Amino acid sequence: MKRVLILGASSAIAEHTARVFAARGDQLFLVARNAQRLKTISDDLRVRGAQDCDYRVAELADTSTHAELIQEATRQLNGLDIVLVAYGTLGDQKRSEQTYENTLQELQTNCLSVLSLLTLLANQFEQQGQGCIAVISSVAGDRGRQSNYVYGTAKGALSIFLQGLRNRLGKTPVQVLTIKPGFVDSPMTKEFKKGLLWVKPAVIAQGIVKAIDKNKDVVYLPFFWRYIMFIIKLIPEKIFKRLSL
Repeated sequence: MKRVLILGASSAIAEHTARVFAARGDQLFLVARNAQRLKTISDDLRVRGAQDCDYRVAELADTSTHAELIQEATRQLNGLDIVLVAYGTLGDQKRSEQTYENTLQELQTNCLSVLSLLTLLANQFEQQGQGCIAVISSVAGDRGRQSNYVYGTAKGALSIFLQGLRNRLGKTPVQVLTIKPGFVDSPMTKEFKKGLLWVKPAVIAQGIVKAIDKNKDVVYLPFFWRYIMFIIKLIPEKIFKRLSL
């Protein structure tokens, strides 16, 4: 049995990942903003086999709550084995282009607040000498594109931070996993036209748990996004800036 903390537990990917943990009989602690959603998900996970499933309502973008939040989760679970950081917003690129304040808000939610949590979790896991920190980043962070470069900036910075954290903890048994999903058909992307590259959250969830079990460092989900992004990163800047991406 693993003791699992999920931050941003009401997101589609997080909920489906929690179901996989529950089916294995793991003990869960969920954090998100919506109390009713948390209760519904928690009740469902118990039915699916979770050893136990407590939750707490919190605004994760507010870094002042982070230290106490992690302490509470650790106390409720009697320790921590796995933490999945799964919250964020897709944001409005056009709105962010208008003012720095809008851009800063997106960076605070998708990057800076996550760095606060990672700093606390890394120190705790380093001290206890074991555990897994798994964080959902995005393929959008691999190269800046005009359609979502503010979101991509946040995810790109997050991925670099995780890379450095992984290097720092490389001589310990602590796993730092960077998760890079491609196009996911979820409530957050309901306004987008879907195509062949889109997958359901359950597919991503299975990939996340598999990557944790295999002690991976970085995982692209589905796997073919590794090759798509490899090609995109190879396009010369002179050509890339002319593309409508």
